[in-house]
Amino acid sequence: MTTRGKAAMTERILETCDRLFYQRGIRAIGVDTVAAEAGISKRTLYDYFPSKDELITAYMARRMREIAPSDLPPGEQILGFFDGLERWFASRGFRGCPFVNAVTELGQPKHPAAAIALTAKERRRDWFRDRAAELGVTDAGGVATQLAILMDGAIAAALVRGDPSMGRAAKQAARTLLVAAGAKLGAKRTGAKQPRGRRRAAARK
Repeated sequence: MTTRGKAAMTERILETCDRLFYQRGIRAIGVDTVAAEAGISKRTLYDYFPSKDELITAYMARRMREIAPSDLPPGEQILGFFDGLERWFASRGFRGCPFVNAVTELGQPKHPAAAIALTAKERRRDWFRDRAAELGVTDAGGVATQLAILMDGAIAAALVRGDPSMGRAAKQAARTLLVAAGAKLGAKRTGAKQPRGRRRAAARK
């Protein structure tokens, strides 16, 4: 098989995993089901991923996404993120945070997927910190941690309540938090503008 063919097969397997693991749970889905849903043999699956743990790790890594650069003011970027959460909560396939779900299901702090989940959360917190710093808040790191807690809390509340408006409530809380920290919402970035081509890896919501 050509390199392109191998890449296509890998993507086919991981796309299947993404759908099954997220919608039905990592523990509930075995490699037999993944192979059958992907339309391949179990042997072929193992040629690409020798164990289920490797498959889980690859699925989690695939859930990492890049944040596209934006020319919007930093305050709008932060508040717009919570708008995005509300849209996600309202989507038909919303099943909570895939990273939290995986860590909870696996129950193995040393599993490679747990490290990926932590990285995803930290990169989102770092993104909040950078935007908060551009707003000139006094404690960008502390504000970023609080925004990250708002994010995770909104995801959990939306899942339990079945209420997408939890994203809107989190946005209002984020606005209050930023103003209390001294941010002037709507203000332009402070400091040098980031090159448009620069991207940071982050978690898909």
